[in-house]
Amino acid sequence: MRLYYLAFSARGLALAENLARALGGEAVRCGGPVTLAGWTAEHFASGAGLVYVGACGIAVRAVAPHLVHKAEDPAVVAVDEQGHFAVPLVSGHLGGANALARSIAKVCGAVPVLTTATDAGGLFPVDDWARAQGCVIPRPETIKYFSAAILAGKTCCIYSDWPIAGAPPAGVELTGDKSACDAAVTLTDPGPGPLWIAPRAAVLGMGCRRGVPVQRLEQAVQQALAVAGIPAQAVAMVCTIDLKAREPGLLDLCRAHGWPLRTFSAQQLEQVEGTFTPSAFVARTVGVDNVCERAAVLGAEGGPLQIPKQAGDGATLALAAKAFEPDWKWME
Repeated sequence: MRLYYLAFSARGLALAENLARALGGEAVRCGGPVTLAGWTAEHFASGAGLVYVGACGIAVRAVAPHLVHKAEDPAVVAVDEQGHFAVPLVSGHLGGANALARSIAKVCGAVPVLTTATDAGGLFPVDDWARAQGCVIPRPETIKYFSAAILAGKTCCIYSDWPIAGAPPAGVELTGDKSACDAAVTLTDPGPGPLWIAPRAAVLGMGCRRGVPVQRLEQAVQQALAVAGIPAQAVAMVCTIDLKAREPGLLDLCRAHGWPLRTFSAQQLEQVEGTFTPSAFVARTVGVDNVCERAAVLGAEGGPLQIPKQAGDGATLALAAKAFEPDWKWME
């Protein structure tokens, strides 16, 4: 998580700079060209974590106009300039503000003031756990039902397509029955019942004709993901041949979603083991008989194809799943 710190005094700036040295990021003092409103607007929109070294009220008033949804808002933490308390204000679990407050506390000796119910009660915070495991929750509105059951003292059952290392925490047990679970760790949509926890493990392999507009690529991706029941948030990266490294449509697609674009040479793609859909035209054009499937599998480090080659309207795509090894940890 990229971090930005805003201080309001010399003492506060010294603390902010100390935190930036330890945790990374950029620290500045409010004043002159740096205004509270301008700084907040610029960095809130970037999705980075925001740390206000000053009163909670200042931070609350600054971010209030920008709040959208807990699944979209960045982590916001307020730290008093003495470094006594670190208070997560926004996106404690999904955005990582609680974890950020704990990290800040370790650096400056502050007390992390966690007011989320599961943390305050020492109970399993499913959304914090999902974030720590590199997962997304495609339907965040269902988190409250799982958490309410935990808070009520009920035992919640979690199904996972992958083994989860270690022993489950209190109030949680693993089940092999996907149809009768309270939460499901799976790349594909488990249906309307359980809380859906999807690992960010999907790798899109793509190929396209020169000049294909981003709208056409976006439509192809969304249609393929919808048919497969895989959320766009679970895509970890897009992979293609190096000849497409500067393709405007692909670059715009990746930029819009925040997906990194990774490229491979024809020789690297040719060496990928497996059975792929060949194309003589593609082989003559770029030097390898298949780009999208091979790129997806190579980007997933040999992971299996989840969506085989889909072609149409000047674009091809495939999707593979990279390895995922979850455990029960959600904080250091």
